[in-house]
Amino acid sequence: MTGAVAVASTSDKPIALIVFLENVGHIAGVPLPRWVMAVIDWATEEYAKVLLHLYGAHRRYDQVCILEDTAATGPNLVAALLRLSKTHTIDLLLLAHGHAGKLVGYRGKEMVDAETFSALQHIYDRSPEELDLRAVYGLNCYGLSLAWQWLSLGALTANGAVGVNWFPEPSLSVFLRAWLSGASYSVAVEHSNLTASRWWGRILRAREGHEHPWISSSRQVVVGVCDVTLYTKKKPILL
Repeated sequence: MTGAVAVASTSDKPIALIVFLENVGHIAGVPLPRWVMAVIDWATEEYAKVLLHLYGAHRRYDQVCILEDTAATGPNLVAALLRLSKTHTIDLLLLAHGHAGKLVGYRGKEMVDAETFSALQHIYDRSPEELDLRAVYGLNCYGLSLAWQWLSLGALTANGAVGVNWFPEPSLSVFLRAWLSGASYSVAVEHSNLTASRWWGRILRAREGHEHPWISSSRQVVVGVCDVTLYTKKKPILL
């Protein structure tokens, strides 16, 4: 991470978690019947909510806002970010598919793309205090293509996969367990990615001396101006 920071001047606002949750039921490269996609969509989203309860997100955050199903759209994400920023500092959890420069929303028909980010950027450039982002963690494919976008909207740190992210699990459960136990963001992301790569590396076969392309594609990169933990209260400001 790079960037000079001064610690800092915002008030000690409570923290909120926004979860953008939309699986769609899609598996990359695998055509599936609609009913199978519907089952996968429901099961994976319920599983994610169970993990949030299991690892204590609802106990550790002052408020948890889940945008799922018809609520998983760009306009609803903007509205939730602006509404909660009035009273909270926000962490954002992206549990959705992605393409370069965008997130996949409701049923794959809604996209969080340039239109959404342009609206948020306009608001942030005009009045930075209206958008109080702290950390963004995502499992979306090509997440690195959005990481710097989150920083430009005031987030202190964000992550992203360099390509298709083949390993949503155990990545999510390991990250949540570490992060919600107080580990720093960078450590939680690194531990999550290493665990997933080692776990799947025992299953996937690669040419001797070569890394399996799924592992390379799923590699997570952390960017930001400083590291944070769940308990970081004061928000650093770029000098």
